[in-house]
Amino acid sequence: MELISLGVDHPVWDRFHQVFPLVIVGSKEADGSYDLAPKHMAMPMSWDNHFGFVCSPRHGTYVNARREGVFTVSYPRPSQVLFASLAAAPRCEDDSKPALGLLETRPATVVDGVLLADAYLHFECETDRIIDDFGENSLITGRIVEALVAEDSIRRADIDDEQLVFTSPLLTYVAPGRYAELSKTYAFPFHAGWSR
Repeated sequence: MELISLGVDHPVWDRFHQVFPLVIVGSKEADGSYDLAPKHMAMPMSWDNHFGFVCSPRHGTYVNARREGVFTVSYPRPSQVLFASLAAAPRCEDDSKPALGLLETRPATVVDGVLLADAYLHFECETDRIIDDFGENSLITGRIVEALVAEDSIRRADIDDEQLVFTSPLLTYVAPGRYAELSKTYAFPFHAGWSR
C-alpha cells in the first residue's frame, strides 16, 4: 500500500481517524459553581496513580484546575454520549453554560468537585503539574486521590474480560468527530517474557 505524505506545515490530526477515551473533566469555577467539559486527549500518566489531559489555557477547565488545585474525571457510558455533547456546549455571553443544568451529577468524595452520575469510572485528582506551550495547548496532570468504578465494570476473577466488556461496553471517541461503542475485544498476544 502506498503511503501519502501529509506534510507538517499544518496540524495532521484531521486527516485520519484515531481512537481515544472520552472523559468528562469536572472543575470548580471561581463563583463556586462546577464546570464539566469533555476531553479526548486524556490518559494515565504512569503505571502509578497519575492522570493527565490536554487542555487550552483559554478554557475554564485549565484556569479552574490551576486555581483550585483539583479536578475530577468521569468516564461516561455509551448511553451517555449526549451528555458529553451537552458538556461541550459553548458558554453564553455571561460566561455561563446552561446546558450543564441538564446533566445529573454526584458530589466527589475526597476533592471539592462533581462527577457525572452513572458514569462507569470516576477519578478525583489533585492537580500535580501543568506543562504549557504544546503549541496553543497545555498538559494538565494530577495525582489520583480517589478512584471509583461501577460494580458492573470492575474486573473480577469470576468474569472473563471479554464478557465484561461485552456486557458493559466502553465509549470511545474516534477523532475527528465520531464515537463508537466498544463491546468486542480480544486478548492481546503478549510475547513470552513480556513485562511492563
